[in-house]
Amino acid sequence: MAYIIAEPCVNTKDTACVDVCPVDCIHPRKDEGNFAEHTMLYIDPVECIDCGACVPVCPVSAIFPLDDLPEKWKQYTDMNAAYYQK
Repeated sequence: MAYIIAEPCVNTKDTACVDVCPVDCIHPRKDEGNFAEHTMLYIDPVECIDCGACVPVCPVSAIFPLDDLPEKWKQYTDMNAAYYQK
């Protein structure tokens, strides 16, 4: 997994990252039926191409390269992956 969305996204769900992702690997989008069900957005670990386009547009600094993810938010790695295992 190249990038992880972590705790600052919870209850924010700003979709600027969705708009800049060249491979559409950040979900749920506002136009998806399950958008309201989730408290945050998730990056698909398989589809992410490690471009980093999402990082500078996140208004709450919630997106981290896996190697730079703060220890206190390590559980978000599994949470991002689990969203796509449905």
